[in-house]
Amino acid sequence: MAEEEESQQQQPNSDELVSKTAQEESTQNQQQEADYSWTPPSICFDVPPVRTYHFSHQFRTSSNPNNFLKGIKWSPDGWCFLTSAEDNTFRVFSLPDNVDGYYGNACSFAADADSYNANLIVNGGESIYDFCWYPYMSASDPVTCVFASTTRDHPIHLWDATSGELRCTYRAFDAMDEITAAFSVGFNPAGTKIFGGYNKSLRIFDVHRPGREFKQHSTVQGNKEGQPGIISAIAFCPSHTKMLATGSYSQTTAIYSEDNMELLYILRGQEGGVTHVQFSKDGNYLYTGGRKDPYILCWDIRKADGIVYKLYRSSENTNQRITFDLDPSGQHLGTGGQDGLVHIYNLQTGQWASSFQAALDTVNGFSFHPFLPLAASSSGHRRFDTLDDSPEDFSLSGDENCASVWSFSVASMEDNSATMDCGDLKSQSEN
Repeated sequence: MAEEEESQQQQPNSDELVSKTAQEESTQNQQQEADYSWTPPSICFDVPPVRTYHFSHQFRTSSNPNNFLKGIKWSPDGWCFLTSAEDNTFRVFSLPDNVDGYYGNACSFAADADSYNANLIVNGGESIYDFCWYPYMSASDPVTCVFASTTRDHPIHLWDATSGELRCTYRAFDAMDEITAAFSVGFNPAGTKIFGGYNKSLRIFDVHRPGREFKQHSTVQGNKEGQPGIISAIAFCPSHTKMLATGSYSQTTAIYSEDNMELLYILRGQEGGVTHVQFSKDGNYLYTGGRKDPYILCWDIRKADGIVYKLYRSSENTNQRITFDLDPSGQHLGTGGQDGLVHIYNLQTGQWASSFQAALDTVNGFSFHPFLPLAASSSGHRRFDTLDDSPEDFSLSGDENCASVWSFSVASMEDNSATMDCGDLKSQSEN
């Protein structure tokens, strides 16, 4: 009897086993979540970035020596970036497999040859107005590898980013039943709708129903308050508020509710026509920039009663669309300008953080990689030659009309949660 009692005391009951198993499973799940959790890289912006890849020669041809880049955007999965140029072409550049995304080897500032050739060249047909990636684009799923574009006198096109084939078109017609081109284009966060910006109106297309079926929303309702002019920029709030912002050449920015297209705010204060709008990562702030306007404006959309702060860039003398972007952590903003510099600003304080020389002409596009400490820049502007100029006189250096990929230093490459003194990194790079 004593031995049986002792044996029963040594054997745990079923409730204890279940509790122990549940604890082990909980610990294992927490460990798996920790393994799969992603922390944005802690980029050290006071250390100058390194130019990792450079492209210029393939944008220049004897038939069009005045060709120049107009914009650049990373794909949502970070596999490649897309450029647009004055020669009406899109080029897709995939990131090499051996890139580590960190402070790597520098390439020549004005190399004799490009780092590598574009994987794909797509002819847009006419002058390119705007383009955007499908928000759920993934190189592992070819069906999602698409981008939308809008060009002069053409409908909105959906292109295959791997083959260059035209997947489908979304056509809008004016009162004369003629095709009218959108001036801006954007996918909603769910990836189910395409929004096109037109003169005093927005047209909304169902992604799965190409053709001429669309919903039209006028941005001006009779004599009521509204947003006149050409809708030149579209951005969607990344949070689940279902808000979108539209910029207009009338120097205004409007914020709508996506569900019923109710007008929530009209923001005024831009000195030039609005050419780019972008929400903060948390969706509480909106950043707007305009042509011939030296300031990017920050708005708090929770109250929208005034400008929070202004970020300077050299763009007061150009009508070009100069785009900016937020880093993966959402704490810094990078923008180019006519001076060839990329300025980095701390969004917590609105103060200038650093700058670096990206080109010797206008940096019209700047885009952060979605999760690596990389960025891509595009540069160029229209050059007007006289009748006396010969083709030999119209020559550009390697750091004009070019695209580049930049590698930033990170505070800690092994553990982003650990902090590192950026000054030490800077002294090491100088040595």
